Parts: sequence; structure tokens; C-alpha cells
Amino acid sequence: MGPKKKILLVDDDKFLIDMYSLKFTQAGFEVSAAFGAEEALAKLKEGFAPDAILLDVVMPGMSGIQLLRRIRDEKLDGNAAVVVLSNQGQQNDIEEAKNVGIDGYIVKASTIPSEVLEQVREIMEHKKR
Repeated sequence: MGPKKKILLVDDDKFLIDMYSLKFTQAGFEVSAAFGAEEALAKLKEGFAPDAILLDVVMPGMSGIQLLRRIRDEKLDGNAAVVVLSNQGQQNDIEEAKNVGIDGYIVKASTIPSEVLEQVREIMEHKKR
């Protein structure tokens, strides 16, 4: 098996960061957690090159969509699969995220962590092709 796949997890909810960090780590991923958009930008600028970026939409300061625009503008995403992991499940939220160029959109409230893990794996696999 090759090197561990790297995940950048961006959320302002410590409980969710801890839970998903544990889930992905147990599944063999290397997880870097960022408690908000500014921290995520700092990690990417310092050279962390994730295979996937999971981000929340609603965060204080900079939203996940604004963060993604900055990541794209500054070309910090490499070839990472970008997955929105949010409680915002309205169609207009999903459309706005798709317009910025995401690879997947998962609604937290209707998805258990093991399903999130599986969906992220599928999105990453699909992105490689």
C-alpha cells in the first residue's frame, strides 16, 4: 500500500473535527484539522498538500465557499478532491458550492460518519480517473 492519503478537515465545530479526525485516522488516512478558514489557509500555505479537503460552509469570519475561492485563486489545492461537509442542504447552497467547483457535497445531518468516510473515498477515487 502506498503513502497514506491526506485529508484537510475544516470546521468550526471541535466535536465534529474530533469525531471525523478519529474516523478518518482509524481508516488509515493522515488527517490535518483546521478550526476555521484562516487556519486552513495557513496550513495550505505552509505546504500541507492534502488529497482531499473537507470543509464546512458556515463558519465565523470566512465561509467555506469564500475559503474555497481563496484556495482556488491562490492555487493552493493541488489536485485535492474538495468535498463540502455541511448542514446547509438547501439547493441554492449546493448550487453555489458547485459553481465554485467542488467534487462532492455531503449533508452532515443526514449522513453518519462511516457513510461520510465511504462517500469521500468514492469521490477521491472518481477524482483520480
